[in-house]
Amino acid sequence: MGFESPMPVQEEVIPFLLGRDNEVIALAQTGTGKTAAYGLPILQQINVKIANPQAVVLCPTRELCLQIAGDLNDYSKYIDKLRVLPVYGGSSIESQIKALRRGVHIVVATPGRLIDLINRKTVDLSEVRNVILDEADEMLNMGFEENVDSILAFIPKDRNMLLFSATMPEGIAGIAKKYMRSPKEIVIGRKNEGASNVKHIYYMVNAKDKYLVLKRVADYYPNIYGIIFCRTRKETQEIADLLIRDGYNADSLHGDLSQQQRDYVMQKFRIRNLRLLVATDVAARGLDVDDLTHVINYGLPDDVESYTHRSGRTGRAGKTGTSIAIIHLKEKHKVKNIERTIHKTFEQATIPTGKQICNKQLFNFVDKIEKVSINEDEINDIMPSIYRKLDWLDKEEVIKRMISLEFNRIISYYQDAGEIESPREDRVRPAKKDRYKREEYGHGKSNGKFSGTGRPSEKGFARLFINIGKIDRVRPQQLIGLLNDHIPGRKVEVGRIDLMKNFSFFEVRKEDKNKVIKSLNKKNAFGRKIAIEEAFEK
Repeated sequence: MGFESPMPVQEEVIPFLLGRDNEVIALAQTGTGKTAAYGLPILQQINVKIANPQAVVLCPTRELCLQIAGDLNDYSKYIDKLRVLPVYGGSSIESQIKALRRGVHIVVATPGRLIDLINRKTVDLSEVRNVILDEADEMLNMGFEENVDSILAFIPKDRNMLLFSATMPEGIAGIAKKYMRSPKEIVIGRKNEGASNVKHIYYMVNAKDKYLVLKRVADYYPNIYGIIFCRTRKETQEIADLLIRDGYNADSLHGDLSQQQRDYVMQKFRIRNLRLLVATDVAARGLDVDDLTHVINYGLPDDVESYTHRSGRTGRAGKTGTSIAIIHLKEKHKVKNIERTIHKTFEQATIPTGKQICNKQLFNFVDKIEKVSINEDEINDIMPSIYRKLDWLDKEEVIKRMISLEFNRIISYYQDAGEIESPREDRVRPAKKDRYKREEYGHGKSNGKFSGTGRPSEKGFARLFINIGKIDRVRPQQLIGLLNDHIPGRKVEVGRIDLMKNFSFFEVRKEDKNKVIKSLNKKNAFGRKIAIEEAFEK
């Protein structure tokens, strides 16, 4: 499998677990080789002649369950007749029951599905000698402690228990005291410390500019391959939709997706058909994806443990990575809290300018041209015709046209976009209630025709009424999409958007008011004929 020497957690844990009745609490960052650390010695102790489970691995998510089972199958390739079964919700319980009846030696399970099988009396845990809690801190965060209690009640008291975790919250000490016999604590690095090879930076932005800055960050790193973490399922889907609309290879991963949809998205991400995965913390727990270059926090989580897990998705297996946070002034205190806990310092970065982004993209493209491999045999026959076709152009002209063909879109977008100002920390004002009710949605398409600012009402704006609202399941970005599709000509600026139940209000510059009304009135959209007119205060 390409292993040449053990990683630190493996070097510490494997010899100890090969002993008898040795219990372990191992603290190490995600991606440091924990599965092999417990998997190899556990496999060594399996008796394949006993057809009942002898080891149970409990983990918080379906994705991690499948990943661990896959790893254990790889490690046991040359152990004849050893069977590993992943057991998780969202998959046929009948097929899992059939597999258990045929005989299984190791069960890798999410707690809920294993309890279902126990209640149906279809799994016998009386031969279990090792119980492993992988990502134990995440299981506590997700409220699985009660489920773990229920499962352990069916496992012999003289079992070995192994806890593997990236952080050490108080709940783990409680589990150790309740269920373990003087466990050895093995800590790789310091408790709750961030991975040493991850660089932590943040961009301080006005809340209304968060999405625009996210796009600039994605454009500034041309070879980015990363996860964007959002706080809610709704925000996750909205940000993914906006990125897709703006031409990025992106998709979403959250709890509202079916297992089939999640598997499809993850497969696309693993083979790099997607460059950006927008995910919630819960959906991304346990994801095993190699070579992530960046993790982007679209706002910081409330607890440090979540940030540690997020940033631990990059910089794995000795490689370097970057964890980026896009925050507004009210989140500055969270940066300080995280710094104190993970013993790392954040660097405050300057929002990339349009010129910097274009230069980065251009030089990355030129670098690819320099490094491309040429298949002489395949192209030799056609090259004379191409030379004749381009003979009237000199070398400089060919290069200019090639660059323009590749980059006209991005260059024109950043020429028109203007620069984004960072907020001044000496001018923080107390938040007015609902002042930026929809500040997150001021996003235009990359063609630059429409760019919403989400700003509060200003003198230069006209307020328009439109007869579509929440009942039509319309979101701010869909309203902006409707405007983009129907307003001809130059860029039109959108101000505040207010979605009501049966109708909505939005603002445009006064000089664009008549053009917008004329272009949209009586058009068909969202299953109805659009009515639009100027709205006046009472």
